[in-house]
Amino acid sequence: MTDSQLQRLVAQLHEWARELGFQALGITDTQLDLPADRLGAFLEQGRHGSMQWLENHQEKRRHPALLELGTFRVISVRMDYWTDSDAKANLQNQERAYISRYALGRDYHKMMRRRLAQLADKLRAEVESSTLGRAFVDSAPVMEKPLAEKAGIGWQGKHTLIINKKAGSYFFLGEIYTDIPLPIDTPASNHCGTCTACITACPTAAIVAPYELDARRCITYQTIENKGAIDLELRPMMGNRVFGCDDCQLVCPWNKFAQFSENDDFKPRHSLDQSSLAELFLWSENDFLDRTQGSAIRRAGYEGWLRNIAVGLGNGPFTPTVIQALEQRRGFSALLDEHIDWALKRLLE
Repeated sequence: MTDSQLQRLVAQLHEWARELGFQALGITDTQLDLPADRLGAFLEQGRHGSMQWLENHQEKRRHPALLELGTFRVISVRMDYWTDSDAKANLQNQERAYISRYALGRDYHKMMRRRLAQLADKLRAEVESSTLGRAFVDSAPVMEKPLAEKAGIGWQGKHTLIINKKAGSYFFLGEIYTDIPLPIDTPASNHCGTCTACITACPTAAIVAPYELDARRCITYQTIENKGAIDLELRPMMGNRVFGCDDCQLVCPWNKFAQFSENDDFKPRHSLDQSSLAELFLWSENDFLDRTQGSAIRRAGYEGWLRNIAVGLGNGPFTPTVIQALEQRRGFSALLDEHIDWALKRLLE
């Protein structure tokens, strides 16, 4: 293809992406040596905790063409998810359960991957010589944040999330690996400056230095990835956060530019943005499975969900309803009993 044909194709890609509900698209090459070295250092320090899958396929992360033979370019896309103007107020209400805003609606993985696959199909249909166009959304050893930064989607902030000057950080990322020699975009420049708001706001001091995260201390890790007991030191710091944490984003100055998503999939379901801890703690396992169908919350599992809420209840105010709810759940599992005992001791001492 000629340069002018490739430029027209890129313009068409942007139009298709908008039609499919993506707010931005960028293109980059596959050079990832520096980000891969940083990931290696993160792993060597053990900051990934029990997320052993991060140790796998390091060379495929570093070299996309090893994951998908023939990859020459990576198309990175952004999809905004923000729907809640009362997040800070909900976080400060100790009787309510705070769930990371990305997880209030439908799980984004399948929906985004389906739309990305449609975009890849359009691209292959336009360039018949192309045989490659695999879509990824957290589904393979892909370094999505460094790729997004190189593609101009945004820069990796001090909290390690991607920030866009015009849209903040409340968005999901996805990628398409392609063999088409598309022109690449200018990498995003860093605009964090001297700001340290995210570092100061982190409840558990998980951002150990600018651009460095110790996942083991992160509430998102503790409430989702950790399948065992939550560290005793961290429990009082978790407050009412029962699935994930948004604190570093809630204080980021760039999020004043975040736009509300028009995607109905991301709107809160089952009033999860305003439910009390005690109410959610009494969900039966069938309730949990029914009300989290198609939700990212399923990743925590029912036992993990109850464990997280027990900690939230222990950090909240004493009420007879809370004590009764905690006592009622005794005997479900040794793991849950340990966290119930901790919560009762805090509330009754």
